[in-house]
Amino acid sequence: MSAPLRLMAVHAHPDDESSKGAATMARYAREGVEVLVCTLTGGERGSVLNPKMDRPEIVDNIGEVRKAEMARAREILGVRQEFMGFIDSGLPESEEEELPEGCFALQKLEDASAPLVAAVRAFRPHVILTYDDDGGYPHPDHIMTNKVSVEAFEAAGDPDRYPGTGDPWQPLKLYYQMGFTKERFEALHEAMTARGMGSPYSDWISRWEDRPAKWPVTTRVPCGDYFELRDEALLAHATQVDPDGFWFVCPRDLQREIWPTEDYHLARSLVDTELPEDDLFTGIHAEEVSPACH
Repeated sequence: MSAPLRLMAVHAHPDDESSKGAATMARYAREGVEVLVCTLTGGERGSVLNPKMDRPEIVDNIGEVRKAEMARAREILGVRQEFMGFIDSGLPESEEEELPEGCFALQKLEDASAPLVAAVRAFRPHVILTYDDDGGYPHPDHIMTNKVSVEAFEAAGDPDRYPGTGDPWQPLKLYYQMGFTKERFEALHEAMTARGMGSPYSDWISRWEDRPAKWPVTTRVPCGDYFELRDEALLAHATQVDPDGFWFVCPRDLQREIWPTEDYHLARSLVDTELPEDDLFTGIHAEEVSPACH
């Protein structure tokens, strides 16, 4: 029997894995793919975004609370998860605001990448998911997450780079998350409006007016059957997600009807594939799959 396929998703903070690609991961995990989420920071500087959780005992222990939320979310999704050990950079209120000393976004690239290279060499993923070079949105930790993910993809297979972090392993495909696109939000907005529902997406759509799409969607993974698990995982991050808020306004059945996929841009590929794809593992053949080292 061939070894299982392996998927690694690299994220900046706890909760990012549940808002970006969660249904994809839940689907693959239940189809026998080994899935590992690498969370680069602990989200220690994140704000409490759910007013129901904005209490002193939560705010004063936000780091530990977010670890517990992450544990619940990974259980719901059916994936493994590891923290890479860096400190959240926070979200500056202006370009002039300096980032806190020692935070993830201020690390040297080699130092920030070394734990992820070690994780790649240990888990031996065939596919890596991460953000685009704008970070999906311009949070400094998201932008740095792109940098270290690309660095790990390029370096993990080179025996001369990052000595002491394990035996070399070369991933075969690198994807950027493309879940927040104007095309998707316009489709959901039009569907809700046509059914007489109030749409929450007008502001989101307007943000793309002066921001043309930089990376085309190449890969749409059908995963509508797993949207409920996605939402359960997101709700597990109770400090970050208001159950009465934006994320849950559009009914799941309507989402499945109008946009039943999660979408990606194929940024790197060392295997032949044909675009567009509907599977992250397209082009990866049995002879390229070998057992993971644990």
